[in-house]
Amino acid sequence: MLVRIEAAGLCHSDLSVINGDRPRPMPMALGHEACATIEALGDSNDRVFAVGDRVVLAFLPACGECVRCISGESYMCPNGAAANGKGELLGGGFRLHEAGADVHHHLGVSAFAQHAVIDRRSAVKIDDDVPPEIAALFGCAVLTGVGAVLNSAQLRTGESVAIYGLGGVGLAALLGAVAGGGNPIVAIDPMPEKRALALELGAAAVYAPGEEDGITPPDLVVETVGKAAVLERAYALARRGGRVVTVGLPNPAERFSIPAVSLVGDGKTIIGSYLGSSIPARDIPRYIALWRAGRLPVERLLTSVSPLSDINALFDTLAAGQAVRQVVIP
Repeated sequence: MLVRIEAAGLCHSDLSVINGDRPRPMPMALGHEACATIEALGDSNDRVFAVGDRVVLAFLPACGECVRCISGESYMCPNGAAANGKGELLGGGFRLHEAGADVHHHLGVSAFAQHAVIDRRSAVKIDDDVPPEIAALFGCAVLTGVGAVLNSAQLRTGESVAIYGLGGVGLAALLGAVAGGGNPIVAIDPMPEKRALALELGAAAVYAPGEEDGITPPDLVVETVGKAAVLERAYALARRGGRVVTVGLPNPAERFSIPAVSLVGDGKTIIGSYLGSSIPARDIPRYIALWRAGRLPVERLLTSVSPLSDINALFDTLAAGQAVRQVVIP
């Protein structure tokens, strides 16, 4: 389907392609978190979508036919992952070209543009009254952060939570922990402004990296930074029998090291969380409903809304750790 991009968020997953931490086939049109309006359909008999529908774009399309999909784990769809790795759409091939050469799709979306051609399985229909700069955030930051807490970790009411990293995903995880009844919730980040925002959003206490000695080991630790060294600190912080959920994507060359005996001796569990273990068609409407009820104030994650032409300067701001979620409007 052809969609008109209304708003797109800047994410560290985009930045990691730019700085080489996530090798991808080139050339590639970036952008994977977006809200859009459908302008044309590939199948005129589509029973789900219609021209004019507002959609949130999800960065992992699911085939709906493999064992993982029919087992309720579409976020582990091997066909979607393979297409994303090749920079193609789920149905195969490219729909972007420049000077006669193919341009690779970023995670099936490529949203830093006025228009995009996507597989229909990358879209989730939403109501028209959600502001596009808010709706876009549900496609990655909210799915990943809230999902890591509610889906991957399956937070239980009253469990204590610590969150490493207060970017868009980390603060979304904080919102999810608050909505899920976590108590107390603490957060660790080097930026004073982000720590102050975390307190406003429900954290009981905040710490700079290196100050973790003051934290009572929690039931759940969520790591969103994407650095092996931070994941090691997150593992060390969790209580005996605790859970560590990691959503960050380190450079592939990094290695995670822990005392092997601690897995049994301390009974800790490490959980990898991709897309927040989310099923977009199920979870995006659910999280939007929580936002409408005032239980997920996603708008607080917005640092700025800017024209697409400012994107290079905005990525410099993101790389410096000075933004939570910046959104561009084509």
